[in-house]
Amino acid sequence: MVGNPGDVRDVVLDPAAGVLAGLRPGGVLVDCTSSSPALAREVAAAARAAGCQAVDAPVSGGDVGARDAALAIFAGGDEGVVAWLAPLLARLGRPTYMGPPGSGQSSKIANQVAVGGAVVGLGESVAFAAAAGLDLPLFLDAISKGAAGSRVMDIFGDRVLRREFMSGGPVKYIVKDLGMALEVGDGQEEEGAAVLPGAALFRQMFSAMVANGDGDMCLQGLITVVERLNGIRK
Repeated sequence: MVGNPGDVRDVVLDPAAGVLAGLRPGGVLVDCTSSSPALAREVAAAARAAGCQAVDAPVSGGDVGARDAALAIFAGGDEGVVAWLAPLLARLGRPTYMGPPGSGQSSKIANQVAVGGAVVGLGESVAFAAAAGLDLPLFLDAISKGAAGSRVMDIFGDRVLRREFMSGGPVKYIVKDLGMALEVGDGQEEEGAAVLPGAALFRQMFSAMVANGDGDMCLQGLITVVERLNGIRK
């Protein structure tokens, strides 16, 4: 796992020093980076040309899922190869075969649209509840028992209340992921829904965190953007 699609291209496809250049025939490359579906297909084709296999297997679940070996793993590639890898992937979490090369990455991008919306909703609801003078722990506990309850709330809710914004992955990565979702509308990706107004708004809000100098905060820091918009905190 590396940071961005450009890193994947450099680390995997460099003809002199890339991973594929040193992989023996019959080898399998598993890339857990959240990356581009088109690049995943390119890597898979290059691997096949070298007599190898490549599986795109991005993950979701955050630092909690990683510590608990409970990550959701979205695997794209040859179905038989993914089945062969299943015992290894199961040590990290719950692998699901999503389809041919690139399917894992498409799944992760779609996942991030859902996660982004849930985090924005969490931040706005807590900011509203705080401004209304509600008991915030009581509020979160109450709504977690209804339709608002979610894995996002389980992971990030208490962190928002504690203002623990540095636990988890940096927000700049979901800005990248949502950007890949929006690239479909720009014709840079050849599949998927082309009009995602919610994803565009979520990306704008997370990008505001980066613009505010908070790009290394985790997703739950999104509430700081809502607070700034409402003049609650500077």
